[in-house]
Amino acid sequence: MKKKVIPAIIIIALILIIGGIYAGQLYMQKYSYSSEKANLDEYFKVTSDNDVAIIHGNVRIDEKARNYDGRLYMEFSLVQKLLNDRFYFGKADNALLYTLPDRVITAPVGGTTWTDSEGNTQDEGYTIARMGDGADSDSLFVALDYVQKYTNFGYEFFDDGYHMQLDTVWEEETVATINKNTQIRLRGGVKSEVLEEVQKGDTVVVLEELENWSKVKSENSFIGYVENKRLSDQTTRTPIPVTDYAEPEYTSISRDHKINLGFHNLGGAGGNDTLEDYIAGTKSLNVISPTWFYISASDGTVSNIASKSYVDRAHNKGLEVWALFNNFNAGEGVSTSEALSTAENRARMIDAVVSECVNVGADGVNLDFESIATEDGQNYTQFFRELSIACRKNGLVLSIDNYVPMNFNDHYNLKEQGVMADYVIIMGYDEHYAGSAEAGSVASLGYVENGIIKAVEKVDASKVINAVPFYTRIWHTADGKLSSEAVSMQIAKEYISNHNIQMTWDAETGQNYGEFTDGKGLHQIWMEDAESMTQKIQSMQHHNIAGIAEWCLGMETGEIWDVIAGYING
Repeated sequence: MKKKVIPAIIIIALILIIGGIYAGQLYMQKYSYSSEKANLDEYFKVTSDNDVAIIHGNVRIDEKARNYDGRLYMEFSLVQKLLNDRFYFGKADNALLYTLPDRVITAPVGGTTWTDSEGNTQDEGYTIARMGDGADSDSLFVALDYVQKYTNFGYEFFDDGYHMQLDTVWEEETVATINKNTQIRLRGGVKSEVLEEVQKGDTVVVLEELENWSKVKSENSFIGYVENKRLSDQTTRTPIPVTDYAEPEYTSISRDHKINLGFHNLGGAGGNDTLEDYIAGTKSLNVISPTWFYISASDGTVSNIASKSYVDRAHNKGLEVWALFNNFNAGEGVSTSEALSTAENRARMIDAVVSECVNVGADGVNLDFESIATEDGQNYTQFFRELSIACRKNGLVLSIDNYVPMNFNDHYNLKEQGVMADYVIIMGYDEHYAGSAEAGSVASLGYVENGIIKAVEKVDASKVINAVPFYTRIWHTADGKLSSEAVSMQIAKEYISNHNIQMTWDAETGQNYGEFTDGKGLHQIWMEDAESMTQKIQSMQHHNIAGIAEWCLGMETGEIWDVIAGYING
């Protein structure tokens, strides 16, 4: 019996040993640390030898930098988005421009040298801006070293050639010390691929704490996961910001009183003789803006009806003259887009307007370019930057007229206007216009308030002027068709009287409203008068903006000036 038992025991023991070995193998397979390396091409999502992944702050972004000849370049639109939107790509001139308060720096694409508008030049020793290759052959790439000449940011290109660190803000962050040699892994878990080996004493930025693992960024800007037990001495720190570049001051002219600007719409040179007639009934007016200059050819040729006599007479009446330069009087076939597209054309316009303003003794330039296409937004922005330099050098006030800010007209770039211009005028009218699908107010209170609120979000209130309409529209609905005509306040008042229209206050629009029906259909009017103007001015006062403008002189009724004068005189 004993002999039979012993073999059985041995067999059982062997089974237990083999089972233990197998269980151990299963345990090791499940709980041992993987040494498999992550595929960095996939991790960084690089698709070419020139691709360089960007770690922006503590986030790996989708866009890539490029490594050309051992130097980092970033696509132009990304430079504008992340670093400095004052850089401008003049596609027609194939040049990269940067505007300072007193000059423009121009770097031809593909070259190593820049030249400024004062005649200075310098060779940087590397290609400043270049077109991409392959699928990016139509995209401009700018050397980050060149961007750093005008921008405060930090970057580091790591030896692996895969990625770079880009820092544009320096906020407080949580950090910890690695307490034992370990790995940063692609995901939380011991079986996840290894991104980087980290050593005891290394510092990591803690981005997210989980139950057993934490998401971290290493000193080499690998973002992955490390076990919590390998982290010690957690604390906070604030990185030292890059302050190598001293931003120059874009100086502005600011009057020490509220602006009251009246637009003087001239039909031709003979209109200069009507100055006294148009200002005779005004009160508190301190600036007049005659429509003197307009684009007359696509190459930027400017026609004008400027008059020194007009300026002298206006000055004698205590008025400054901010000459209006527009594109809405341009003849058929004149392209604003083409006029803005090249440095030569822009310079032609600026020289013509500024030199003539200086010649006749005007005090400023009022830029009123309308219907600018979205694709021309950057050309337009560069134009008023360059115009601001000329105005600054000649002591001329620069004011710029704008539609009420909406998403569709963001390309007018109010934020940059607030830096470059002395005053930013919001044309708080044409809420409903000739082409509108429904009848409505030209300038309801909500529309005006919204314009002011959105403007002061981007421009200092001390620079914002709200323009009000001295006109309204009479709307007609007949046979299902809508039509209207714009009329002066005086004509509107006479229309109301002649048709015995009963006007009632409409709190929603902040205006008196009236309508009547006759054999021709329904007729409606939202009236601009002293009551509606009082409502608008209260909003201007609330937001403490720089003043008021009126389009246009000669269309108002006399009592409106008492309301405006009360605002201007405090």
